[in-house]
Amino acid sequence: MKLQTPKAFKTLVVASCMSLLSVTGAVKAADSTAPIVIPIHNWSSQVVMAYVIGGMFEKMGNNVEYVPADSQAVYESIRNGDVTISHEVWQSTFGKSFYNAMAKGGVIDAGTHSATTLEEMGVPTWVIEQDLCPGLPNWEALKDCHEAFTTPDSGGKGRWLEGPQSWHGDTMPDRVKALGLDDKWTVKFAGGADALWTELAAAKKEGRGTIVFNWTPNFTDADGFTFIEFPPYTDGCRIEDGGDGSCGSPKGWLKKAANYKFPKTHPAAYTAFSKLDFSTTQIGQMAALVDVDKMDHKDAAAQWLKDNEDVWMPWTK
Repeated sequence: MKLQTPKAFKTLVVASCMSLLSVTGAVKAADSTAPIVIPIHNWSSQVVMAYVIGGMFEKMGNNVEYVPADSQAVYESIRNGDVTISHEVWQSTFGKSFYNAMAKGGVIDAGTHSATTLEEMGVPTWVIEQDLCPGLPNWEALKDCHEAFTTPDSGGKGRWLEGPQSWHGDTMPDRVKALGLDDKWTVKFAGGADALWTELAAAKKEGRGTIVFNWTPNFTDADGFTFIEFPPYTDGCRIEDGGDGSCGSPKGWLKKAANYKFPKTHPAAYTAFSKLDFSTTQIGQMAALVDVDKMDHKDAAAQWLKDNEDVWMPWTK
């Protein structure tokens, strides 16, 4: 038997230990010091959630950077590595851009939230309770009640107030025309989400009808909002997919996206991000901190993190 020298023995022991640790998983790669880049869009829950997730990453010891980003083009930015994640991928609005970027390579599906989504035109529930348009929420009621929804900028027609045109393009104008409502209704685009909430408050104060674009989960879930029931969505029903554009919006998922390198560069942060899962109620609460309580987005996120440690801390373990 050949005796090992002290130096050779020490080397052998270290190598054996390192091998054992690797097998047992006790040695874990540390997250990179490079910043995790999180996009900021133009609706409250997305912005608050960005700072919530960023705050979680920072408490894990990571560096975070926030950048304004177009809500459609962001998936190409993720694919190219300019942005690291997207935490609110709405199926009906962003699903196509998300899957197109995935098909090119560089974007991965990081999981799905428990919250289900709907993005659609609708009315505050008090409009139905006051019978300003008999027959709502059935869309056919709109054939006979446009007078109750006119505004100074609508040219005598009833007005639909859509979100920014960058969100859905001409989906709503196409729908108005396809349903044969364009002689009585017109679509106007809001500059941002805040304009939608301002309109809801103004219409209630003035006692006039209003049709606005909205979504769930949102803070309006608690206030009372009713989505209009349009012809059901089917694959291919929209004009860009070969249909006539008359269909409503689909109920869908809310996903998370990430750059394909994120699991390797920031394994701990990616694991937490993949576990992260918000419900309809939680997302609505985040939005309400800004849109109802009038908090700053960053302060709202800090408050949410403080009040919900039992929710997010297990994701970091």
